[in-house]
Amino acid sequence: MTSTTHDVVDCDVDTKQPPLLEGKQGARKEQSMTLLQAVKLYPKAVGWSVLLSTTLIMEGYDLALLSSMYASPAFNKKFGVQGPDGKWAVPASWQSGLSNGARCGEVIGLLLNGLISERLGYRRTMICALFTITAVIFLFFFAVNVQMLLAAEILAGIPWGIFQTLPAAYASEVCPVVLRPYLTTFINMCWVFGQFVAVGVNRGSISRDDQWAYRIPFGVQWAWPLPILMGCLFVPESPWWHVRQGNIQGARRALQRLTSDNDPTFNLDETIAMIQHTNELEMSLSSGTSYWDCFKGTNLRRTEVVCFVWLVQTLCGQNLMGYFAYFMVQAGLPTVQSFNMSLGQYALGVIGTLGSWFLMTVAGRRTIHVCGLACLFTLLIITGSLSFADNNGAKWAIGVMLIIFTFCYDITVGPVTYSLVSELSSTRLKAKTIVLARSLYNISNIVVNVLTNYQLNSTAWHWGARSAYFWAGTCLLSLIWAYFRLPEPKGRTYEELDLLFERGISARKFAQTNVDPYEEEAIEVREERASKD
Repeated sequence: MTSTTHDVVDCDVDTKQPPLLEGKQGARKEQSMTLLQAVKLYPKAVGWSVLLSTTLIMEGYDLALLSSMYASPAFNKKFGVQGPDGKWAVPASWQSGLSNGARCGEVIGLLLNGLISERLGYRRTMICALFTITAVIFLFFFAVNVQMLLAAEILAGIPWGIFQTLPAAYASEVCPVVLRPYLTTFINMCWVFGQFVAVGVNRGSISRDDQWAYRIPFGVQWAWPLPILMGCLFVPESPWWHVRQGNIQGARRALQRLTSDNDPTFNLDETIAMIQHTNELEMSLSSGTSYWDCFKGTNLRRTEVVCFVWLVQTLCGQNLMGYFAYFMVQAGLPTVQSFNMSLGQYALGVIGTLGSWFLMTVAGRRTIHVCGLACLFTLLIITGSLSFADNNGAKWAIGVMLIIFTFCYDITVGPVTYSLVSELSSTRLKAKTIVLARSLYNISNIVVNVLTNYQLNSTAWHWGARSAYFWAGTCLLSLIWAYFRLPEPKGRTYEELDLLFERGISARKFAQTNVDPYEEEAIEVREERASKD
């Protein structure tokens, strides 16, 4: 065994390549690691990943806050116009502008993240984004008109775009295979929790008739960036990023800060060797790290899968969840009580994400995603059918269907998406691939927001709950795509995924196909040496 490894290293052209034996041992140890063993070995990595993921609370908070603000009389009087009936309201055009302004800012932030994070690293990029959002909150708090509020939404969208992708990339790199699905799906929980807090804060201040009815909810946004910023000053950089920069000693120091010293079986050199081997394997498949490289060779398929996985979130009908209060008011529930029901809806979303952790221990990501889409399709058909019964009982039933829909979404498609996009992209192009996927998601959200407003608005198409039929159709198309194109990454190292994509293995056969990156490379090296001799 020793002589074989020695031969492979001696004949390798690149003297920096780590011994295959060390890398293989590191990969096998990581794959065989149990959840408890991983938590004991990587407690610091778990903590740092959770810290970065909490930035998503801010985005979920503001997006939910803005939509619920339109029910606040004080907010409408400050930023809206008075109608013929004497009531104040923000015009529909400005409502669309405010919502889509944040999405446009997020696309800018996403593209910047793909360029900056690979040069500055995850830590420094996150610190810059937190400084930015802390300053932009002043615009929200002291906004004097709707134009100033729109500027705040656009500018805030830039750091939000960074928050959307950076925590997922960081979590997938600093933790072993068994922890990746938990830490990446935790991001969805943070997003749902932000919505829950937004509804609760707005519920507590909506009864006020002064400026603090909207200034207090805006000011609450300062509760997150400052403490997270203090923590990020000490966050260790990803060892994968250090390896991509050619800084092996930096990768060693980072890995030491991410792991515990209490496990005598852990070999730091083996893990570093595995990271180096994966990086060099991907360099041999695609040497570049630009956005254009995401569309070359096998990376094209990976980019397609990651982009469409996130696009499915908007096409499966999840936008209807945000209109739960609207349907409850239609059913005759007072506005304040509809907010109370919304709190219950988002609480179920948090519980659903916790439930997804259990599902991922017994089923693969692909299985959960496909089955989740099937359930959502069924619920949308039922919701649309209930709209034909024009009575309060049917309207209440529609509300119940939306609650069940929220739970199903947040136990399947919602959280598992974050795990899929972080695992199915190559490590060298991870940041840029996720950026492209999230940008497509945000652009599609702009279109979906406009469509949903027209579908539900009584002055436009006035489809009401029958719009669920439309989203059932797009959900069915998403289900068909997922069945034929979505691979299963459960339990796979990045090296194995690289080879599976390189061989063009069918998505339905990913889980059953065996590959050994180290053994195959050793054979290739020996054959190359024999041909030279």
